[in-house]
Amino acid sequence: MAGHNEIGKQGEEIACEFLKRKGYVILWRNYRTKRAEIDIIARHKGVLVFVEVRSKQHEWFGSPEHTINAKKIAQLKKNAIAYAHRERYQGPCRVDAVCLAIGQTGMPKRVGHYENIVEA
Repeated sequence: MAGHNEIGKQGEEIACEFLKRKGYVILWRNYRTKRAEIDIIARHKGVLVFVEVRSKQHEWFGSPEHTINAKKIAQLKKNAIAYAHRERYQGPCRVDAVCLAIGQTGMPKRVGHYENIVEA
């Protein structure tokens, strides 16, 4: 497995544990659609939450937050709508991001949780 894939997998594990400690219930991990993947689908206080996880081992060339651009946000919104339609979900939902800087030891140096990153 390539190094960036290992960092991504570690990041998703850390993000899940982080969200669970905040009271989120993890419903799905790596939910695949025809065109993309939703990293985490969770429920929190009656809201369905789609979570994009961005992980980097170092931040020499920018933070993980900087990897979420307009194209990525549009894709996240499209995937969330497709999931809700497919599952016939009609309640409240939002898209969050969990961005992590992971140290050499595999432990997070920094975790940022950004709620509702996609405009309705």
